[in-house]
Amino acid sequence: MTDAPARGADHVPDVFDPRLYAAGIPHERYRLLRERHPVAWQPEPEVLGWPAGPGFWAVTRHADTLRVLREHTTYSSWLGATQIRDPDPADLPFVRRTMLNQDVPEHGRLRRLVARAFTPTRVDAFAARVRGRARTLLRAARDAAVDGAADLVTAVTDEYALLNLTDLLGVPAADRGLLLEWTVRVIGYQDPEDVPAPPLGPDGTPLNPRSPALLGEMFDYARELAAHKRAHPGDDVMTALAEAGLAPGELEMFFFLLTVAGNDTVRAAAPGGLLALAGSPDAYRRLARGDVPVERAVEELLRVHPPVLSFRRTAAVDTVLAGQPIRAGDKVVVFHASANHDERAFAAPDRLDLGRAPNPHVSFGDGPHVCLGAHFARLQLRTFYEEWRDLMPAPEPAGPPRRLVSNFINGITRLPLRVSAPRA
Repeated sequence: MTDAPARGADHVPDVFDPRLYAAGIPHERYRLLRERHPVAWQPEPEVLGWPAGPGFWAVTRHADTLRVLREHTTYSSWLGATQIRDPDPADLPFVRRTMLNQDVPEHGRLRRLVARAFTPTRVDAFAARVRGRARTLLRAARDAAVDGAADLVTAVTDEYALLNLTDLLGVPAADRGLLLEWTVRVIGYQDPEDVPAPPLGPDGTPLNPRSPALLGEMFDYARELAAHKRAHPGDDVMTALAEAGLAPGELEMFFFLLTVAGNDTVRAAAPGGLLALAGSPDAYRRLARGDVPVERAVEELLRVHPPVLSFRRTAAVDTVLAGQPIRAGDKVVVFHASANHDERAFAAPDRLDLGRAPNPHVSFGDGPHVCLGAHFARLQLRTFYEEWRDLMPAPEPAGPPRRLVSNFINGITRLPLRVSAPRA
C-alpha cells in the first residue's frame, strides 16, 4: 500500500469528508485538484464515528476517470469493492456477490442475465404509467401547497422514483414503503439526520449498512417475492429474474442492487435537476419555450448534478496514472462531478447549457459497469421535466435546500419550491 506522499507547502484539498457535500459539490476544490494534482492522495480519517482508513488516490480529470472505469484489469471492482470505505474483511466475500463488485468475466455473466430482464422494450412499456404518475404527483403538490410552496422531495420526487421502480420490479403496493426504508438506510448512512444511528458491531464500531447483518430483512423479502413471482408470473423484472436460473444469493444481491441503485438514481437526480433550473432562470425559459430538446436538457442536468459522486476501484497491479505511480492494492476513487466539470472535456463547464452537444458526462459511469438502468432513469427524468414544464411555474426556491451528508450519493433531502403560481 502507498504511504501518504509528502506534498510540502503545496496544499492538497480534502474531498473525502462527507460533511463537505452538505454545503454542495466542492467545485473549487475539484478545480484545484484537476489543475495541480489530478491524481491526489487523500487521507481517510475517522469521521462521524466511522473508523479511519488507509487513504486513497482521488481522480478528478475526465480522461483519467474514463481510464479507471474502462481498464478493469488494472483497476478492479472485486479486490476491495466499490465504496471508499473498506468493507469489514469478514463481509468482503458477501459484498462480492453483487455484480457491482465483480470484474470481467464474472461480472459479464451476471450482467447479461439481468439485462434480459431489464430490456428497453419492457422499460418503455411503463412510459404512460410514468407520465401519469408525474402528472398526478405534481398536481397534488400544487393543490396542497402551503403559502404557495412545497418540499418537492417529500411531496413528489421520493414517491415518483420509488413507485416507478416498484412498478417495474413488480413489487405489491402494500410492500412499497419497505423499499424506500431500505434505500434510505443504505444510502444515507453517513448522514446522522437522514437515518438513525446504525447498530454497533462487537468491536464497538458502527455496522456497515451493506453488511449481511443488516440486510437480512431485505434478502428474506427478495426470496419471498421471487417465490411469489414463480407461482404468479407477470411482465416485470422480478418475474424475469426469478425465472433466470440465478443462485439464491445472486438473486438476493440483484434485488438489493436494483432496489437501492434503481431508486436512488432518480431520487437524487430529479430534485437536483430542478434545483439547477431554479438557479438558472434563463436556461429554464429556453426549456419552457421548446428552444432545446428535453433529451439534451436531461443530459446537461445529469452533468451538473450527477446522482453518484464517487466510485472506488483497487489497483490490481503497479501502474501509473497521469504521471502518478500507484501501487497494487491502493484505492483509486473517481469523482464524477469533477470529471463532468473538467475544462479539458467541456467548454464553459460552469455554465448550464441545456443544449450542450456533445455531452460526454460520466454520471452513469462508463466501461463494463456503466449503469444498467440508465434508459429507465432517462425516461423518468425526461417525463418529469416535461410534466413540470406543462403544469408548474418556473422553479423558484421557497427556502434553502438540504443536501445529504455523503461523499457517495449527491442527494437532496429537502427542496422547498414555489409550486402554486400559474404557469407563465
